[in-house]
Amino acid sequence: MIDSVPKTPSGHAEGVSNDEFRAAMSRLADGVVLVTAREPSLDPDDPGAPDGEDVGMTATAFVSVSLDPPLVMVSLRNGSRMDDLLDEQPRWAVSVLSESQRHIAGRFAMKGRISDRLLFEDIPYARGEATGAPLVGGALATLECRTEQRVPAGDHTLVIGRVLTATAPSADGGPLVYFRGRYRQLG
Repeated sequence: MIDSVPKTPSGHAEGVSNDEFRAAMSRLADGVVLVTAREPSLDPDDPGAPDGEDVGMTATAFVSVSLDPPLVMVSLRNGSRMDDLLDEQPRWAVSVLSESQRHIAGRFAMKGRISDRLLFEDIPYARGEATGAPLVGGALATLECRTEQRVPAGDHTLVIGRVLTATAPSADGGPLVYFRGRYRQLG
C-alpha cells in the first residue's frame, strides 16, 4: 500500500506553499508563444453581425508532445477566455515569439486588458489557412492545431492539439524566454 502525502487545506502537499512552488518553478526557463484563435460570430444568421473576433493569449507552458502524430500541448487557466473558446471550437494557432517581440508577449499577458481586437490592431499577422487564426509576422515559427484532447489538471486545462501546419518563416534573432518572472533573451 502506498502512503499518501498529507495535504494542507489549500490542497498542496504538506510543507509546500504557493510561493515556494512558484519560486522553484521560476528557475525553469520557458519559451514564449502567442496562442490565437478565431471566435466565431455570435449570430451567424445575421449578415450585419460582426464576423467574429480574434483572441490571443501569451503562454509559457507550451511543449511538443509527439512526432507521430505531431502533437503539442498548451496549459490554459480554467475559466480564461482562451480556455472557454477552445472548449467550444477546436482550431487554434501558435506563434513562437522572437526576442524582438517582447511587447507582443506583454500586451497579451496583461490582466484587465482592453479588447483583443485593439491588441491585434498594430501587429502584423496573416490568417492561417487551416484555422483562420492570426499567425504573427516575424515569429520564429507558427503552428496551426486542432484540439485532440482536453485534460483537467488542477486549476488549468491541458489542451493537446494535432499540428495541422508548421512553418519556420523567420530565422532572424533568438527566442523570447521567460525566466525568474521576466522576459529575457538567450546569451
